[in-house]
Amino acid sequence: MGITVRTLESILRKNRSTFGQVVPVDLAAERLCVFDFSAKNKELLAVNLAHTEDFDRYIKKTLKSAGATVGIGGYNEDRTIYRHSSLFVTPEGESRTVHLGIDIFLPVGTKVFAPIDGAVHSFQNNRGMGDNGPTVVLEHHLEGMGFYTLYSHLSEETLDGKSEGMIIEKGEVIGEVGNMRVNGNWPPHLHFQIIRDMLGKKGDYFGVASLSKREQYLHLCPDPSLILRMPTGRPGRRSR
Repeated sequence: MGITVRTLESILRKNRSTFGQVVPVDLAAERLCVFDFSAKNKELLAVNLAHTEDFDRYIKKTLKSAGATVGIGGYNEDRTIYRHSSLFVTPEGESRTVHLGIDIFLPVGTKVFAPIDGAVHSFQNNRGMGDNGPTVVLEHHLEGMGFYTLYSHLSEETLDGKSEGMIIEKGEVIGEVGNMRVNGNWPPHLHFQIIRDMLGKKGDYFGVASLSKREQYLHLCPDPSLILRMPTGRPGRRSR
């Protein structure tokens, strides 16, 4: 697309105050629980991450302990939670562990909104254990620059009536958070990601990168907090 990540980040920062909410929660003001899904969090050793219900109980227990209703899974985090699935292994045998979006843990059925005017680029139900589930990608143009936002782990109903090129206005409902049965077998949450170049993909994208390709994919996927209007490194109760 001929734009650098720094150019896109500069444009997003400049227009940050104009973006609408992606979820019906003020992420700059809400008491959040910032999860730690890295190897530093020894609590995860007692959680069967391959068992969705067990993982979901951990999420709910940690939120309750923090006195929070919303959980955040961080951007550019080197995670251990993917190592139970072969889905996150490259053809060369390297694990993909670096998270390229921000996860927002919210109840099933929570509405998801477009933060900026755009159009449906593509959508797809990425079925399978550990996959992205129902996913929508929007295409945007801001100050003459094009980029994309991705929303995954949604409900199946989210895809009903969607068509490529459909205009989506700022504040319009894109869909809703899906349940564990349809969202790729994950605790209910929205994965939100900014993408500079879709690399020819449709209805899906790399949400997790290998360590060897970390910088390459961070260059393609800038920090989603620029649109979510939450400070990078947002303070909150961090799970340990």
